[in-house]
Amino acid sequence: MSAKSNARHRRQRAVLALRYLAVLGLLIFFLFPVYWLLSISFKTADEIFASPPVWVPSSLQLNNYLVLFKDGDAVTVWNSLVTAGASTVLATIIGGLCAYSLARFRTGGNGLASWILSQRMVPPIAVVFPVFLLYVWFGWIDSYFGLILLYAAFNLPYVIWVMRGYIQDIPIELEEAALVDGCTRWQVLWMIVLPMARAGLFATAVFAFVFAWNDFLFALVLTRTEVTTFPVQVTHYFGGQSNFWAKIAAMSVLGTLPVFAIVVVFQRFLVRGISMGAVKG
Repeated sequence: MSAKSNARHRRQRAVLALRYLAVLGLLIFFLFPVYWLLSISFKTADEIFASPPVWVPSSLQLNNYLVLFKDGDAVTVWNSLVTAGASTVLATIIGGLCAYSLARFRTGGNGLASWILSQRMVPPIAVVFPVFLLYVWFGWIDSYFGLILLYAAFNLPYVIWVMRGYIQDIPIELEEAALVDGCTRWQVLWMIVLPMARAGLFATAVFAFVFAWNDFLFALVLTRTEVTTFPVQVTHYFGGQSNFWAKIAAMSVLGTLPVFAIVVVFQRFLVRGISMGAVKG
């Protein structure tokens, strides 16, 4: 092997080593807040306020979590799971059907899809108080039904727009062949469109779920005690005199676990769905 070849291999190994170091540095940078949040949830009050900081808890303070279940605060994570999950299912079903109609039958012409997307751009603060007055009239304040309906309505424009792009990427010749073979439109939708758009459907559903899970404004205004969600509950631990950092960290960890689990389960669909060109106009 010549000296020139050896030098080239050394440069390649050096570049590869630098890339690994850069990836490791970015990984540490982005994962450190997650580790710090997790470590605080297991610390004592003295360790939380210690200076210099205590990087590793001396013992795992499980009582920080147990008190959330004892006081009933942990049920807010369940409330968020129910409202976000049910609204995602509702928005995905209705939005998928609407997207199919827009993609295949050009319902409403070219302008309807853009108008639907524009509804997602309405700031929540502009409609939260009219919605509050409407919910008071119907008696939907502090109810699962009220939040589920509202979250589904706000996620519908996003679901319709994104799913329309996925469906347009499916060759229409496959559907025409199935119709010629005697399938009904519903059978075509179930046996051809749904399997081929499955990755995009799951990716869209995950993002819709995260949107609903992270909502704070609507949940703050439209809930009281029975259906309080996780983001609202966390704010209860911030006081004028002091903040309950152990509870804040423990509740934040509990509220992160469902989203983390969903992303892990549907990871392969997310990777495939994002790469399918879902933002097609």
